[in-house]
Amino acid sequence: MSTSPRNILVTSALPYANAPLHLGHMLEQAQTDIWVRFQRSRGHHCRYVCADDAHGTAIMLSADAANRTPEEHIAMIQAQHEQDSAGFLIHFDHYHSTHSPENKRWSETIFERLEAGGHIAVRDITQAFDPEKGLFLADRFIKGTCPKCKAPDQYGDNCEACGATYSPADLIDPVSALSGAAPVDQASSHLFFQLSNFETLLTDWINSGQLQSPIANKLKEWLEAGLQDWDISRDAPYFGFEIPGHPEKYFYVWLDAPIGYIASHEVLCREQGDDFDAYWLPGGDTELYHFIGKDIVNFHGLFWPAMLDAAELRQPTAVYAHGFLTVNGVKMSKSRGTFILADTYLEHLDPEYLRYYFAAKLSSGVDDIDLNLDDFVQRVNSDLIGKVVNIASRCAGFLRKKFDNQMSGNCGEPELVQSFIDAGDEIAELYEAREFNRAMREIIALADRANQYIDDKKPWVMAKDETLEDEVQAVCSVGINLFRVLATYLKPVLPKMAEKSEAFLRCSLDWTALDAPLVAHELAPFEPLLQRVDADVVAAMVEASKSGA
Repeated sequence: MSTSPRNILVTSALPYANAPLHLGHMLEQAQTDIWVRFQRSRGHHCRYVCADDAHGTAIMLSADAANRTPEEHIAMIQAQHEQDSAGFLIHFDHYHSTHSPENKRWSETIFERLEAGGHIAVRDITQAFDPEKGLFLADRFIKGTCPKCKAPDQYGDNCEACGATYSPADLIDPVSALSGAAPVDQASSHLFFQLSNFETLLTDWINSGQLQSPIANKLKEWLEAGLQDWDISRDAPYFGFEIPGHPEKYFYVWLDAPIGYIASHEVLCREQGDDFDAYWLPGGDTELYHFIGKDIVNFHGLFWPAMLDAAELRQPTAVYAHGFLTVNGVKMSKSRGTFILADTYLEHLDPEYLRYYFAAKLSSGVDDIDLNLDDFVQRVNSDLIGKVVNIASRCAGFLRKKFDNQMSGNCGEPELVQSFIDAGDEIAELYEAREFNRAMREIIALADRANQYIDDKKPWVMAKDETLEDEVQAVCSVGINLFRVLATYLKPVLPKMAEKSEAFLRCSLDWTALDAPLVAHELAPFEPLLQRVDADVVAAMVEASKSGA
């Protein structure tokens, strides 16, 4: 793997500013944050930006219901989002909002370039209109009886009872979910981005190898079915940016949401003095990666590359999609207490437990990730407490009691320690490839070897013989060196534990610093690095997450 410094910009999908974060959001942010921290530990210049997705009818209606302005509403939600992300040790270099001057300017600039390039068409469409509320209704704001199974009170796009999909016009006795009024058909002119103009570009992009195979295959299906024009406008009233030259028309939220990546990064560059153009104009050697859920690949895999190309901006280096989060094998459920909000988790449990568990399950694929709560307790306690932390605590005890926290003047097992350091190349390749689960298996296998070494040497037996004191110090010093290597490899996943370990070891835990063992080195007094997970506390978290709790 190349060790020359790279310039990398990373984003994760923008949380919608209409609800608190839940553990599904944290899966993506943890995956992204781990990858970013790994890149930094290898000496690369890696920036991570994100923002709240702050526009749309849903936000306008929620703010109205809460007797707040949309601006007040999104500010309150963003503060909650940032607090929850920080609670899970997610380190953004900058966190912004799509409702910002930078995003408005960029959205207008990109639209004007699309329009100048002949990629915008205007045509009339007929939509459902709520005559009482005075606004056009998205599918989710229309309810009625399912045309297939006759289940009542179903949304306008799909039936939760039988799974059928349909258009709102197919509903029996449709009503507005906002007012209860029967919607009426009303014509309106809308602006469309002509995606079919980019068929060659998108064919090359999909076949470039920059996308995971399942994602590329899904995008090929849309390509083969014929690219459809994308409606990028919404009628007033709408909370968003008005489209230049088209009064009373607003950018659809998904037009300006990904542009939020650009806007957030521009603010960071302004603050840090980075070269913005080097990351967003074609032809440079910088890298751009988007981490997203598999449900939004059409926006990031089709619309976004085409928009960037039309606006004369660079393509992403890659888009990395992940699967959904299930809990105990099924979709998250409020009634079961498995729809767990980020702040509910943080009220009960250490965030590093979940960061590790996600890492132990995440691969480079798009399969769904299951949080099995029993397995969660067992795995964290077994791997982190019973294996990794155990090495430090058992060795530190002997060094404190008998040697004033002083390590041996030479390494008693140089080949063993070096084998742990050498394993870093393979572990780094796994991190780079987002094969976090395989990286964790390799690290825990090393921890098993370290514990086996200590078990074989039995320093607790040798300590009873005063003539073997040097051997006790040597064995425990080797153990500490092995722990140092493991803690370095786990640092992207467990930054807080790594920080405590650095204080104990009195050295930095960086991949680039793993060149030789610590010898004749004085340790700080050992403090507990991580507590065991209590199953009763997990149960209390589930109870607190149930509806009405």
